[in-house]
Amino acid sequence: MEHLVVPHGVIAADLPELSRPLELVQVASIQTLSARAVRRDVMQLPNADLVIVDEAHHALAESYREIARRYPDATLLGLTATPCRGDGRGLGSDFQGLIEGPQVRELIKSTVLVPTRVYAPCDPDLKGVKTTAGDYNLSQLAARMDQTGLVGDIVTNWHKFGERRRTICFATSVEHSVHIRNEFVASGVRCEHLDGGTPEDEREETLRRLASGELEVVTNCAILSEGWDQPEVAAIILARPTKSFQLYRQMVGRVIRACPAIGKRDAVVLDHADATFRHGFVEDDVDWALEPDKKVRNPKHEARPIDIATSKKVVECAQCNALRVAGSACANCGFMPQRRAQSFACDDGELALVTAGKARARVYTQEEKIDWFSMLIWIGNERGYHPGWAKHKYKDKFRDWPSWNWSPKPKEPTAEVRSWVRSRQIAFAKAKQKEREGTQ
Repeated sequence: MEHLVVPHGVIAADLPELSRPLELVQVASIQTLSARAVRRDVMQLPNADLVIVDEAHHALAESYREIARRYPDATLLGLTATPCRGDGRGLGSDFQGLIEGPQVRELIKSTVLVPTRVYAPCDPDLKGVKTTAGDYNLSQLAARMDQTGLVGDIVTNWHKFGERRRTICFATSVEHSVHIRNEFVASGVRCEHLDGGTPEDEREETLRRLASGELEVVTNCAILSEGWDQPEVAAIILARPTKSFQLYRQMVGRVIRACPAIGKRDAVVLDHADATFRHGFVEDDVDWALEPDKKVRNPKHEARPIDIATSKKVVECAQCNALRVAGSACANCGFMPQRRAQSFACDDGELALVTAGKARARVYTQEEKIDWFSMLIWIGNERGYHPGWAKHKYKDKFRDWPSWNWSPKPKEPTAEVRSWVRSRQIAFAKAKQKEREGTQ
């Protein structure tokens, strides 16, 4: 791919060596321009015939509009992968035309992007969480999602489905992100956290280490959802539910860039946020709208058949475990089931592949259950617990006692089993704390 080298200057306090005020092209962040030329009036905006706004879905914000007003005779060109407001409406109040680029599906065919492979949890219980400015109220959402055992243990399911790919995780708040980071570290995963207060040099070093593989996971809150690209990252954890189609697409868009250097063939999406059920697949063609009274639409998702038993439109392929459209053959392997899969209750909030449009708990074989029992025995011995501890934990996991004639030898536990035990201990400790608070 050829790159056009354009002489330019950069307006940024921490990059004085790139300040070239005589160049015809100037690059700056909206925050810097707004602070210097609007709020403090310590700088005159550079002359311009053409004003290019990156991430133009933010162009309706007052800081962007104020800069645009100061260029009344300039042409305003907006660039974005999601040309709509946060509530899904068009950007026609600030732009006169919409020129669409290729859809995600087309870019996958041209090998610029890779397809997704989605795993989904049982639906998060968001009843009672209010809506603010078209999306979930952040403080209420954070309180609801930042609970161990709610929806599924993020760390356990990453060990199960994440294939130890380089991963980014989107959390609901700084505290939520830190909690997730701590649990990853406790399970032996190289993980760090980023938020708005992280110094720029520290942020860049963290992302460099993620790209190189020194880190396996980076958790964040509202930092990496746009304007950032790292093709080496091949998995994403959505722990931040959103009603915003734009935000959903921006988050998943971070991990679908192709990377031949690591043999990246797809991107794993661990969807703890019910986003795929709500918004459809990121590969779906989208009808964007310019008019501010119209909303973006995903006609493919709207037209999908609804499973009668679950009222869902997305189901699991029983052969390759990829998500497929209800009533259609699997696009991944071509398999078409002849009858509906048996329904199972969701167990322990575990992440599960979507079956018949609804997340189902994994069905364990007897051999797998015996393996779990043997690993629980190992942990019990390791910690000096009563011999009956392993049986009680087995019952906690599988809702039944281990068979009386099982006598497995202790087996060194996997990261998944250790993570599950840890999540149960945290849940127990929090329950006890609430109990004590209730008696005070």
